[in-house]
Amino acid sequence: MENAKNQKSEIKAAFLAAFPDTIPILTGFLGLGMAFGILMQTKGYGPIWSVLMSAIAFCGSMQFVAITLLTTTFNPIQAFLLSLMVNARHLFYGISMLNKYKGIGKMRFFLIFTLCDETFSLVSSLEPPKQVNRKYYYFAISFLDYLYWIIGSLLGGIFGGLISFNTDGLDFILTALFVVLFLEQWKTRNNRIPAIIGLMATIISRLIFGASNLVIPAMIIIILALIGGRKRHVLN
Repeated sequence: MENAKNQKSEIKAAFLAAFPDTIPILTGFLGLGMAFGILMQTKGYGPIWSVLMSAIAFCGSMQFVAITLLTTTFNPIQAFLLSLMVNARHLFYGISMLNKYKGIGKMRFFLIFTLCDETFSLVSSLEPPKQVNRKYYYFAISFLDYLYWIIGSLLGGIFGGLISFNTDGLDFILTALFVVLFLEQWKTRNNRIPAIIGLMATIISRLIFGASNLVIPAMIIIILALIGGRKRHVLN
């Protein structure tokens, strides 16, 4: 009984500590999730479908792409390759989270499932307060971000059926959110070199491989640059 009370107390403390850190994600995900729900509604898919896709798939930008896949002739090979290209960056997220999630236990499966761009941005740059359990802190961040996205999708699905307006360009909110996250990372001096590497790798990949094929090459360049920089740092 005492252990259960202590665990609940630790979880509560973790959520209280994590919530302020996730407020930027809250504002972004509510708007972005609503945009997704509205776009789903315009294609004939009600709020239930929006919530189910957000809860089961939970892949952000790919969910916007999936709207087009749902409304055109289904090509499983194309859908697989497109999903792989859009979400390939998560391979690198997962590798970089090995130390952060080490020793967390079974909870790591949920953390892996909910590891998105925004959650990665927070978890990779934040450390829990000294009095907060590390495992529950990372879980709180992941769970809250996951919940924000689902709630936003639900609200968008509901309100999308009640209002009528031109939705062209609505998915640009995804790009806007990434810009905000980049600027937040840029405020920390130690994050500026990786940010510059990311920008340069993206520009080079864009020039060589084109806009539709830049993701995987850019990620390869980034990881090679970071590995090379780490080895150089160790040698020095």
